Amino acid sequence: MLGSASLAQASVDTSPKPGGVYRLKPGIYVAKGSRCDSPANAAIRQYDGKGISTAHTSSCRAVVRDQKRSRYTVDQTCIDAGHGPGKRFVQRQQVVVQDALTFTQVIGKGRTTYQYCPVYQLPKDLRRAL
Repeated sequence: MLGSASLAQASVDTSPKPGGVYRLKPGIYVAKGSRCDSPANAAIRQYDGKGISTAHTSSCRAVVRDQKRSRYTVDQTCIDAGHGPGKRFVQRQQVVVQDALTFTQVIGKGRTTYQYCPVYQLPKDLRRAL
């Protein structure tokens, strides 16, 4: 039987604290309405403190052009490949941070809200990506 000290230790969050460009918690986010344990590739975003990658982009870096409260207008550069070599491209977007675990990404006329997924809720392949 586990004592209360063991239970408390098991529930401690050891993942990185919110920070970086957007003051979001680094990790995997999924589109609102998607499940953390089985998200579609199109619903996944990864925030590493420097930019927001998709399943098909990597090494994203956001350069803030304008910030008004929690709304950031950025030029984000990414490699056009999930892994390995690819061309780098630039995309203008807005990121609206609701809190350290929720953001809305606006690209062109598209707008999607994403929420943070704790590591233990992710499928194994996404856990390995972290």
